[in-house]
Amino acid sequence: MKISGAEALCAAGNIFVGVESAFTIKPYIQKMTRSELCTILTAGMATVASNVLALYVFTLYSQFPSIAGHLISASFLSAPAALVMSKILFPETGTPKTLGKVVDIHYEKDANLFEAIINGATSGIKVVFSIVALLIAVLGLVALIDLALGGLGSELNIWMGTSIDWSLKGLLGYLFYPLTLIIGIPVEDAKIISQIIGERIILTEVASYQDLAAAISNNTLIHARSAVVTSYALCGFAHVASMAIFVGGITALAPERTAAVSSVAFKALIAATLACLLTACIAGTFFTNTSILLG
Repeated sequence: MKISGAEALCAAGNIFVGVESAFTIKPYIQKMTRSELCTILTAGMATVASNVLALYVFTLYSQFPSIAGHLISASFLSAPAALVMSKILFPETGTPKTLGKVVDIHYEKDANLFEAIINGATSGIKVVFSIVALLIAVLGLVALIDLALGGLGSELNIWMGTSIDWSLKGLLGYLFYPLTLIIGIPVEDAKIISQIIGERIILTEVASYQDLAAAISNNTLIHARSAVVTSYALCGFAHVASMAIFVGGITALAPERTAAVSSVAFKALIAATLACLLTACIAGTFFTNTSILLG
C-alpha cells in the first residue's frame, strides 16, 4: 500500500496492544510526516486491542453467541481499512524516513532490574498523566457542548413546536442515518442503529455495544443482518475519549511533535470512524444466513 515501515508496524501492533503500540515505533515518531502521524492515530482508533475483545464478547454473548468470531474478524479487517481511509483523508506529500524499509520492534534494554523498574515507571507515569489530563479536558468540553445544545434545543423546540433531540447523541444519530443505510442496514432498523453507531463517538463503544445487546434482547431489531453489521461497525476506539488517549500517549513519547499530532487528531477520528464503517460494509457484503465463516 506504499506506506512506511513504521506505519505498518504500528497498525499491526494496534490489533494486539492498542495505544501501547506507539512504544514499538518510539524512535521514529520525531521524524514522522503529518500523514504518518494521522495514520498511526487512525489505526489506533479504528482497531481494538485484543485485551478488550473479551469485554465486548461478554456484553453480547447471551444475545449473540457467535459474536467472538465476528469481533476477531472485525479487528483484523479494520487495520487495512484504517490505512485506506487515513491516506484518502490525509494523503502523503512528503517522504517518510522508513518508506520501503522493514522496521523492527523498538525496545529499550536496561542494564539491570532496578534500572528497568525506574525507566518503566518513569515512562508509564508520563504517558498516564498525559492521557488523564487530555481525557479530563476533552470529555469536559464535550459535556459542556452537550449541556449548551440541550438548553438551546429545548428553547428551539418550544419556539418551533418540534421534538428534535438536540443532544450530541441525538444529533449524531441524525448524522449517521444515511451512513447506516449505506453500510447495508435495512430501513426498518436504520433509526435505532444510527443512534447506536452515532453515540459511540461521545459515549465509547462499550455503551454502544450495551445498547446493541439491549436492542437484540428486546427484539427491537427486525433483521439479524443488522446485529451482525453493527457489531463490525462498532468494533473500534473511534470516539473522543480514545482520541484524547492516543494523542496523550503519543505526545508523551515525543513532546516536540505535540503541535503536529494535535493538528491531525480530529481528521484521524473521522478517518477511524469511516474505517469502522468500511469494515461493516465488507461484513455486510459477505453476510449470508448460511455462511460457514459468518454463521
